Amino acid sequence: MTRSLGALALTVLLFAAGSAAATPPQSLRVLFVGNSLTATNDLPAQVAALASATGRRLEYRTVAFGGFNLEDHWNNGEARWALGDGRWDVVVMQQGPSAFPESQADLRLWATRFADEARSHGTRPALLTVWPEGWRAAALPEVIRSYSRAAVAARAELLPAGLAWQLAWRCNARTPLYGPDDFHPSPTGTYAAALVVYGRLFRAPVRTRELARSGVPARTSRLLQASATRALGRKLPPQKRCG
Repeated sequence: MTRSLGALALTVLLFAAGSAAATPPQSLRVLFVGNSLTATNDLPAQVAALASATGRRLEYRTVAFGGFNLEDHWNNGEARWALGDGRWDVVVMQQGPSAFPESQADLRLWATRFADEARSHGTRPALLTVWPEGWRAAALPEVIRSYSRAAVAARAELLPAGLAWQLAWRCNARTPLYGPDDFHPSPTGTYAAALVVYGRLFRAPVRTRELARSGVPARTSRLLQASATRALGRKLPPQKRCG
């Protein structure tokens, strides 16, 4: 890791640590703004189910249109109207992979505008790291860096789902995170992302039996819980890093 990337990672971790210093919430109201990567398998509903399984509560609204980036949402107006109308605790924002230089700049610009708008309404901004298409899987590290840089620029919390995917694949390259089109998540891929969102927003552990999901094999569930734990910057002993 270069010095600049090391400094970026440290900045993101320090921001997360500062946010985590507050008392962990038992209930949250969250606005999700994104596209089909959020809507597929209903990521917000999965996060709400994880919260319910541990005695917590998530109220949410989703504004997600296929192919939209944050600039599209800004110009469309529905997400901004919802942000101003809902008294949300957090807004979770997401667009496409944003790995190319021009799309990285676009993500930083519009994430910052939405983050400033969110703070003006007393809402905490967060960015959800996604992943590239399967045929561009080699771009995943750049996607992770792109969202990390955008989170720093926007002073937004980072929800590193893409990093959790990367860590899961390092343990088992055959973990079925993609759906049939090799881009949108499978139910297992959405579960991996939901663990990260739940763990970060609720400041809660994600390696618990209550968070196992029906339809996900126990071994895969343990792997994804371990990967989410590590993506959130929480340490695991070496023998537990792959579940």
